Amino acid sequence: MTLCMAWLIVAGGAIGAQPTVTDADAKVQAVIDEVEKTCLDGPVYMIGPKKAQRLAELVRRAKPRLVVECGTALGYSGLWIARELKAAGKGRLITIEISSTRAKQAEANFRKAGLLDVVTIKVGDARKVVKKLDGPIDFLFVDCGYANYYPILLDLEKKLSGGALVVADNVGVGARAMDDYLKRVRSKYQSHTEWFDLELPWGKRDAMEISIVPR
Repeated sequence: MTLCMAWLIVAGGAIGAQPTVTDADAKVQAVIDEVEKTCLDGPVYMIGPKKAQRLAELVRRAKPRLVVECGTALGYSGLWIARELKAAGKGRLITIEISSTRAKQAEANFRKAGLLDVVTIKVGDARKVVKKLDGPIDFLFVDCGYANYYPILLDLEKKLSGGALVVADNVGVGARAMDDYLKRVRSKYQSHTEWFDLELPWGKRDAMEISIVPR
């Protein structure tokens, strides 16, 4: 096995070797750290660094042209995603937030990180917004109200590209409320659950479901 293929197994997922830190990356990381502190102090729910590292790795490996995120909040996970798109020199993120106040805060964070040029923020109920999106979508990250997961997936399935990744957060703590979603992805797609020890005030352990759309 070559070094570039080696994996470091941590916190419920495989994390590949991290890229060299650049000035641009350091700038983004400073904003991520600031947003993380704000979320912890709020509190404002976020995925936390362990899940975020895994999410970023998935984006890095997939090299998506279009990522859709449902649930922006203050932009924490979006910053991790957009940083990978920017580093790859291609791809864009459409992130959806129901709160106009939080959407404005997220926009300010993306701008401060120098990532706004690869991010489009849409304000509204994700179940309605996704109906108006055009595909193909190469990467979908769902992190909003648990009851929304299934209808969002149904509306976007035909817009997902072959080989697209679909990542759902909170499938540990919210499994019962998103049972319809989990039954569908586990029966229709190649899908598996990854668990993480979070060390966050609102939760110590949770999981993400990672599903691959057939080509």
